[in-house]
Amino acid sequence: MHDRGNGSRIAPPLRFGSGQIMKFLVKLFPEITIKSKPVRKDLVKQLRINIRRVLRQIDENVVVEGSWDKIEVLLPDADERTSKRAIEALQRVSGITNFLVVHEYPLVDFHTIYLNAKALYEEQLEGKRFQVRVKRAGKHDFTSMDLERYVGGGLRQHTKAAGVDLSNPEVIISIEVRDDKYYLVEKRYEGLGGYPVGGLEPVVSLMSGGYDSGVASYLTMKRGMRTHFCFFNLGGTAHEVGVKQAALYLWEKYGGGQRVKFITVPFEGVVAEILDKIYHSNMGVVLKRMMLRAATQVARDLSATALVTGECVAQVSSQTLTNLNVIDSATDMLVLRPLIVTDKQDIIRMAGQIGVEEFARNMPEYCGVISDRPTTKARDYRIENDEKRFDMQVLEQALANRRAINIDEIMQSELTVDEVEVVSTPSLDDIIIDIRHPNEQEKAPLTLTNNKILQIPFYELESRMADLDGEARYLLFCDKGVMSQLHASHLNGNGRKVLVYRPL
Repeated sequence: MHDRGNGSRIAPPLRFGSGQIMKFLVKLFPEITIKSKPVRKDLVKQLRINIRRVLRQIDENVVVEGSWDKIEVLLPDADERTSKRAIEALQRVSGITNFLVVHEYPLVDFHTIYLNAKALYEEQLEGKRFQVRVKRAGKHDFTSMDLERYVGGGLRQHTKAAGVDLSNPEVIISIEVRDDKYYLVEKRYEGLGGYPVGGLEPVVSLMSGGYDSGVASYLTMKRGMRTHFCFFNLGGTAHEVGVKQAALYLWEKYGGGQRVKFITVPFEGVVAEILDKIYHSNMGVVLKRMMLRAATQVARDLSATALVTGECVAQVSSQTLTNLNVIDSATDMLVLRPLIVTDKQDIIRMAGQIGVEEFARNMPEYCGVISDRPTTKARDYRIENDEKRFDMQVLEQALANRRAINIDEIMQSELTVDEVEVVSTPSLDDIIIDIRHPNEQEKAPLTLTNNKILQIPFYELESRMADLDGEARYLLFCDKGVMSQLHASHLNGNGRKVLVYRPL
């Protein structure tokens, strides 16, 4: 291997971004490597499938081959754009700890390795201090240190490098020798870690579109769980559209191409029943219990083994430990809370890192859905007594009316909501409809001198609109302006002309 006379010809380096072959060495997440042989085999197989599925959208000729400790990915004809897209895609595939862009050569002798390393790294080495690092797998008549010294000595003498630095190098020359071939590492990229999506049992995430549920869904996908999305519609098409967009984004980026469902459960009737029958301080807890009951049925129908929520201890009143315990008693299914001890700012920061912050920031917040004096210490017997007044047929009807769509078919569904005109100064003939909860109306009555005001809570709006004058122009009002926007959009879609009143 040390013979300089028989191996002085340089193998042509692969030039990525010029329509040439591009190769990656994908390293497994360390937790995969410590699994039993059957489990590890299944996880590596799933990772190969996910990589192939994701990269085929970029290059249908991609080749993905796996082994016990690594996966090799080959793009036969990668131009600059394809290379960049492939790298970005691999960075979002869970189960990968890191991956290397490499040049592959047959193992001939040390001098050939040195010449190829010089051709690839010479420009980077100018004026820099460097180190050569060699990893070997297989049987060879030399050590890793032998090769490091030979290549390092040649580069130090025959390039404009500033010298060798084994403690704090500015450039690292990475060489991986495997049996009868070797790789020169051009660049290393970090992966997501975790397990390959589909490697663990499926779950159902209660997706609201906010920071918490988006990040929680991402974390379960990263951990290898095929994650279905369940959305409880509390009163508007616009909110459903927003959540669908957020779920689609998460799936496209981190879902590994797994087939999952987006389920919409219409919960307006459930909310109305809660507001009518449940003691005000218990409304939030009961609402969460109803959601868990419904989500449990959805999960069973999908053969999922757990529910996922974005709840975090003490973030809001329903998330005290006492209340979470009462909420969980509504289901016998495991409830996963990936964010349970995470600070809100850390959640928002993570949302920005994974790309869902923009969705969450613009997601509607509902006004008047729960009490303004919620309990932080719910008691089982009180909640159960309250729920005896709740007509469970309302919940059963909501489940019967749920809609499911394959996540990859969302693009073919309606994803946009017509803009609703917002009025700050109503005309004399405009009729204002205050859609807030009666408690909110009582606390802060809406007063206008020149306009008629109707008080119709949002949960009664659709049923009562049919009794109103079809020729009049109606303006909806709520505290934040979001609930009114959603309902106006929905009513306009049904042929009405409804605007939003938002005073300056």
